[in-house]
Amino acid sequence: MTVPLLSVLISAFSIRLFSVLRYESMIHEFDPYFNYRTTRFLSEEGFYAFHNWFDDRAWYPLGRIIGGTIYPGLMVTSAAIHSVLNSLNLSVDVRDVCVFLAPFFSSLTSLVTYKLTSELWSTGAGLVSAAMIAIVPGYISRSVAGSYDNEGIAIFCMLFTYYLWIKAVKTGQIYWGALCALAYFYMVSSWGGYVFLINLIPMHVFVLMVCGRFSHRVYVAYSTVYCLGTILSMQISFVGFQPVQTSEHMLVSLLLEERVICMFLRFFSSSHILVPWRLWPLPNHQLHRLPSRQHDQG
Repeated sequence: MTVPLLSVLISAFSIRLFSVLRYESMIHEFDPYFNYRTTRFLSEEGFYAFHNWFDDRAWYPLGRIIGGTIYPGLMVTSAAIHSVLNSLNLSVDVRDVCVFLAPFFSSLTSLVTYKLTSELWSTGAGLVSAAMIAIVPGYISRSVAGSYDNEGIAIFCMLFTYYLWIKAVKTGQIYWGALCALAYFYMVSSWGGYVFLINLIPMHVFVLMVCGRFSHRVYVAYSTVYCLGTILSMQISFVGFQPVQTSEHMLVSLLLEERVICMFLRFFSSSHILVPWRLWPLPNHQLHRLPSRQHDQG
């Protein structure tokens, strides 16, 4: 699968360079140009000055406080790539990084789509899904070279979070849950569409509950992602306390509260060994091996 997958990744990048090859390397539209201005300021002045910057050229004549009114993930990503390239003695202007950032992340999106579908079904299905997302017109329109907007990296962040969520559910390890929370934090810092992501995960957990597929692994993954992800998301100034105040975030918290209550009830029920490390009932065929409570008390 290496050669076909590599061909898909190269195609995902190259088909988005049409405007650059035909005309020149430039930033399109108003919002991408505003993002480019803020990225240049970040790369020249540093993050602290960027976070406290009052831009008197935006929202004229009122002006705009940049740190509290934008999702900084796009700018920080470009500034970090620009800094790494210059540290390697590769002299690249920050404008060129902004122009080619979306096509580059489109290739990463195809790669993570391949990994996600392979985890869910098979490598063949993963290759087909990667090829499809590389050429889907709706995604191309938001990720062409020069379209320097939040969706350029947000789609990658969303699919990467879903991939890590599936890994966390399958393994039940806090390690994968913590990585999923970090990916969710990157998604929150990049695009306001993170609300779709944080509502789809509890919907997945709810469907597992209805189908009788909820397990200890799902509980560990869900509680880790929610707790760490919520704390990290609140570090974005534009988000603030919205994850614990607004209605669109209530589904994930209510479902976690319900699961915690159920786990405590199961923990103290008669079909459990009352020790701290067991949080899930034993199979029915093993219950007869447990000593009765009356015998233990006697």
